[in-house]
Amino acid sequence: MRHHYRHFNARELTAAAEAYLDFVSPETGGKMMVTLAGAMSTAEIGVSLAEMIRQGKVHAITCTAANLEEDLFNLVAHDDYKVIQDWRALSIEDEVELRDSGFNRVTDTCIPETVVRHIEHRMVKLWQAAAAAGESHPPAHYAFALLDDEDLVQYYHVPREHSWLAAAKDAGIPVIVPGFEDSTMGNIFAARVYEGTVATDRVVASGVMQMTDLIRWYRETAEDSPIGFFQIGGGIAGDFPICVVPLLVQDLQLEIPYWSYFCQISDAVTSFGGYSGAVPNEKVTWHKLLPEAPKFMIQSDATICAPLVFAYVLGW
Repeated sequence: MRHHYRHFNARELTAAAEAYLDFVSPETGGKMMVTLAGAMSTAEIGVSLAEMIRQGKVHAITCTAANLEEDLFNLVAHDDYKVIQDWRALSIEDEVELRDSGFNRVTDTCIPETVVRHIEHRMVKLWQAAAAAGESHPPAHYAFALLDDEDLVQYYHVPREHSWLAAAKDAGIPVIVPGFEDSTMGNIFAARVYEGTVATDRVVASGVMQMTDLIRWYRETAEDSPIGFFQIGGGIAGDFPICVVPLLVQDLQLEIPYWSYFCQISDAVTSFGGYSGAVPNEKVTWHKLLPEAPKFMIQSDATICAPLVFAYVLGW
């Protein structure tokens, strides 16, 4: 990267990686929030992200519920996935055939419906137990519980070391999942509540409850360390956690350090009202970023660029 990526978007990628490495160095002592949008778990980002977590280069995750569940799906059903080499050439008839064969396509990768029902069977039992006990937990709690299920281990198709979720669980870092209902398991959960199989929707903690957890984490972490923000994609995975700082500053009127590093990898571009493509400087006006914070906007394919950044930070 240092030798070849010298200008334009490539230079931005290298600069972001160098700044990330400096930010989490012992000298700087920074802590990094990584956010996952898109289908990064199905892209097997865990191969590099899990090692980043294990080596203390990532200190919190915010992800879409799809990325939460798809890390589990990949763990227990990877070999049953179907990869479509010429996916751009698929006809509508080909898509119907995939659908009727029990596959859900994500670009070139088709997730079998069988793994969805396998995880649902186990997850419903956890939701029912929580309802019976009057408990409420964030979505990641139930995913962690499945990783504790020794009976599930026999179904692993890839090494546990390739699961970023397992690495996060082992490291004890927070995994925040806003918008749980916008996912396959979220839809299943709503269906089971609707039909009465799960007695109450309160067993899954709301976004507001998770935001209050994030407030506590940010305040406690900021006492000793600057905190950075590495955003993969756009949407709620990034928008939700970055707002904790203006919440603390403007709504709670607390003295709190702003995010001190920012990088986003996205194919979104600046447009009229398109926040996912907004340049980092715009976030300064919202009390999110320090004006002097390192800021990077890499407009490229995150499935290529994120592993490159992580490999750079890891020294691979």
